[in-house]
Amino acid sequence: RVLVRRKGGEFEAVSTDEVEYMDVSPRQMVSVATAMIPFLEHDDANRALMGSNMQRQAVPLLRAESPLVGTGMEYRAATDAGEVVLADKAGVVEDVTADYVTVMADDGTRTTYRLGKFRRSNQGTCFNQRPIVEEGRRVEAAQVLADGPSTDQGEMSLGKNLLVAYMSWEGHNYEDAIVLSQRLVQDDVLSSIHIEEHEVDARDTKLGPEEITREIPNVSEEVLADLDDRGIIRIGAEVIDGDILVGKVTPKGETELTPEERLLRAIFGEKAREVRDTSLKVPHGESGKVIGVRVFSREEGDELPPGVNELVRVYVAQKRKITDGDKLAGRHGNKGVIAKILPQEDMPFMEDGTPVDIVLNPLGVPGRMNVGQIFEIHLGWLAKNGWHVEGTEEEWQKSLHAIGAT
Repeated sequence: RVLVRRKGGEFEAVSTDEVEYMDVSPRQMVSVATAMIPFLEHDDANRALMGSNMQRQAVPLLRAESPLVGTGMEYRAATDAGEVVLADKAGVVEDVTADYVTVMADDGTRTTYRLGKFRRSNQGTCFNQRPIVEEGRRVEAAQVLADGPSTDQGEMSLGKNLLVAYMSWEGHNYEDAIVLSQRLVQDDVLSSIHIEEHEVDARDTKLGPEEITREIPNVSEEVLADLDDRGIIRIGAEVIDGDILVGKVTPKGETELTPEERLLRAIFGEKAREVRDTSLKVPHGESGKVIGVRVFSREEGDELPPGVNELVRVYVAQKRKITDGDKLAGRHGNKGVIAKILPQEDMPFMEDGTPVDIVLNPLGVPGRMNVGQIFEIHLGWLAKNGWHVEGTEEEWQKSLHAIGAT
């Protein structure tokens, strides 16, 4: 027999007795991200590199959707990444809530798997796990019990399956610009949740200790409405830029007394409190809903930096819809920026009247030599119509004939 082998980076045909080692998988020569590009062999190396890198930068969407066209690596990549919850032993699901899954194993042991809920990642995206099993269902060892961010039924799902038209549209998709349908905005198809962390600490100063409090000078009760007795915002409050998240006052030195302060001193015979407002406020341009508050105090035994008596962290979540200027990318290095979002009725449509979701420039394909995207849309079209890779070639032909694709 004659085999094709790799020697010194070159491929050559040799007899079997000259071959000493064999790769476990043909994907072994590329990375995990690259192995998730369908029709990789039809893409220019530079574009495949861009596709690999941009998959790593994908923002987790509100609702994940597994790709119609995959490479078979999606399930393994998701489970090995550790972002999904796997069953330790085979058994039966006893209890399911949004926060945990309980499994009664065959050996009689009961295991409760806690799910991560709306945690902030280092990139400011939302890490949330959702159960995908029902009560009473049998599960095997290493079976997926809960999806994580960017996974769907245990498969890596970085994006969405959109109906694509390759055509020019009045110059609005010139130079890799993208025209998008308003439907994707309205239905939250490409929406995502982002979580920002805001931190404030109360320190010892030369003039005395700072204090986290609700008693802030010259601030109306209306502004303080969402703060609790400690001066910290309540969970669930809607905030916009400039709103107070944590009330804090800092001592200030002796200054010229105002007439009001002189009157207070004359009436009560005491020195007016000399503090200034140094509260933590929502930064300019940010808004959202408070989803978490963590308080650390030296009195409670928490370890804090020298000079810090109290530390408060507030987490604000924000749902962001896709908008003009956002970047979209495929798996073949075919990236672009959204230039225009059109109403559904103005989008190009199919023969049956179905409007497309996204319009890409056909001139973005030949020069970049990433023809894999064209193969992907052909196979995706078949998959959308119900064809899937299973069985023998004869069965494929029958299923293709059944959907009218031959």
